[in-house]
Amino acid sequence: MSYPQSPRKAGMPREVLKWLQSLELSVYPTNVRRDFSNGFLVAEILSRYYPQDFPVHAYDNGTSLASKQRNWRQIERKQNLHLMKDVIDRSIHCKPGAAELLVQEVYTLLTNQSIRDVQGPQSDFTDEEYQELLPAVARSTASRAIKNNLRITEIMAEPDIITNQRKSEAILRRHLEHKAAERVNNPGRFKGRANLGRLASRHLVPSGRRDECFAKSEGTPSKVCSSSTCRGAAVSFKEIKVHQPVRHSLINN
Repeated sequence: MSYPQSPRKAGMPREVLKWLQSLELSVYPTNVRRDFSNGFLVAEILSRYYPQDFPVHAYDNGTSLASKQRNWRQIERKQNLHLMKDVIDRSIHCKPGAAELLVQEVYTLLTNQSIRDVQGPQSDFTDEEYQELLPAVARSTASRAIKNNLRITEIMAEPDIITNQRKSEAILRRHLEHKAAERVNNPGRFKGRANLGRLASRHLVPSGRRDECFAKSEGTPSKVCSSSTCRGAAVSFKEIKVHQPVRHSLINN
């Protein structure tokens, strides 16, 4: 069974891909979100238009968080393109849709060409759109949803525990809302067999009637009453006698 395309390899408009090929970059991006996260290719693209302002040798093509932040600081300090700060931050952390939107924005600003299907800035940069394409059985669990939408680099860049806890809670809340919507839209899928907890809750015997329902006798199973109160809760009890082993003293008298 084949599922829709992975969000890590989401495509871009054809005109943008042709434009990237025409620039003859040192490394052609095969994975947009990974290859554009450190800012090196963006600096190389800008160097084709502004070679004096963006010397390629001044940028590091590393994958560490420090290299990414250093490259993007240089680009933001020198560029007059006014790229969206939020999109840059999300691109550093390889969030879904961020790098694609960033490249399309650079293309529009440098070429003065518009793109019909450009992704709007209202994107939440989550994998929600991708998850909706998958069948229900293949969608992420709660823990996987947090892992997919809260990158380790985000935690490293902003290690505040309260902030990351709030991000995790927001992701979890959105995941539970989607699960609740699935139960409404597809109730037949969630009609599973009742577990022991649900069965027990249906046959609870009021505390005031327990003495009337069970008559205990030593060494034999208890007699269960046949009243309507405890029907379905018939449980027999048997006394088990446990003999403790005799311990012999190891010290000779």
